[in-house]
Amino acid sequence: MFSRSRVSTENLFDGVRRSVAELLPAQSPLCLALDDSLFRKSGSKTHGVAWRRDPLGPKFQVNLIRAQRFLQFSAAVASPEHPQAMRMVPVDFLHCPTPPKPGKQATPEQLATYRQQCRQANLGTLAIDRLKTIHASLPHGSNGQPRTVRLLVDGHYTNRTVLRALPPDTTLIGRLRKDAKLCYPAALRPDGKLGRRALYGAPAPTPEQLRTDDSTAWETMSVFAAGAQHQCRVKTLGGLLWRTAGAQRPLKLVVIAPLHYRLRAGSKLLYRQPAFLLCTDPDLDTQQIVQNYVWRWDIEVNFHEEKSLLGIGQAQVRTPASTQHVPALLIASYAMLLVASIRSLAQAQPPVLLPRPKWCARSQPIRTSTQRILHQLQAEIWGRGLGLNPQRFSGFPSRRHSTQKPQKLLPSLLDAVLYANT
Repeated sequence: MFSRSRVSTENLFDGVRRSVAELLPAQSPLCLALDDSLFRKSGSKTHGVAWRRDPLGPKFQVNLIRAQRFLQFSAAVASPEHPQAMRMVPVDFLHCPTPPKPGKQATPEQLATYRQQCRQANLGTLAIDRLKTIHASLPHGSNGQPRTVRLLVDGHYTNRTVLRALPPDTTLIGRLRKDAKLCYPAALRPDGKLGRRALYGAPAPTPEQLRTDDSTAWETMSVFAAGAQHQCRVKTLGGLLWRTAGAQRPLKLVVIAPLHYRLRAGSKLLYRQPAFLLCTDPDLDTQQIVQNYVWRWDIEVNFHEEKSLLGIGQAQVRTPASTQHVPALLIASYAMLLVASIRSLAQAQPPVLLPRPKWCARSQPIRTSTQRILHQLQAEIWGRGLGLNPQRFSGFPSRRHSTQKPQKLLPSLLDAVLYANT
């Protein structure tokens, strides 16, 4: 079914994208988180498997693993259980294998073909192609204008390839190196002066220099993360240029001060690392920039659930078609499950869910976990198969406490015969 290209992965996520666009307000932008992940594979004959750097390895030693590489886009959708809690829903998934390197006896034509294939397999190039496809498939707003997109990326995608090829109506918010060389726009050239007009002016302070500059005051703002409001200090600097992004794209720099924490009550006060964000829209509010980028973390939760709960990457498939179609179908089903849960929980009378386990019955999470959604789906399917009422099946476990000494049962002749040692 999968190795013969009977499944079209191009159309798998169309319904998910339309549903996500319907769940968002008409004038609100679509926040897309972009990231890549590795799925471990040990087979040497599986398509796309290669030696890759282990992201979970220690900082002092580079570890290599054999794995497949995938690219994923996830859209931020508000949870109906909490107005500020967001859930990332996958809207696109792509297998990104690297071309095999020719041997030592390769001809110049083969080497040129290999270099061309490497440029086409670049993650930044593939991300821009998929972003344009997603942007074209989104329905237009009520005013007939295309929906604006905010792309949330890490430092791996804040590069020349992505910044210079962004589609229209797209704003990028990404991490930046602390030693990035930024500059101010060049001053206007006096009339009558010959020569080419300068595009880049005086050097601007690097992100680390802006953080340590005492002449620039910190601003305190509230950001919702991990189920609560948090206060963070930021510094901003707008109207900047970066040679990597080009002279036609003004930028805004946001510096987030390191957060303090304690390992235990009364212990030493420790600090995390500062964060440096770059936004391609200088007029965008700083609080929205920081809040939208905090939402990006949920795509890491998507990868964790896809690998642990759904078992994506465990299917023993080897052909080029099946290595793309099988995980894409599973992730599309995962996205449809999340959209269905958001719609059902947003109803006036939400469905009756299975009771929580006793060890976590007192906790009140801000949103229903994916594990509980899967349990609810299994309960409804099994209850329908067993001929039970879904509501009755959902309330099947009893909360009544048993007595200390239950009634003794009379011995059964049948049990005695079955358990007898002959």
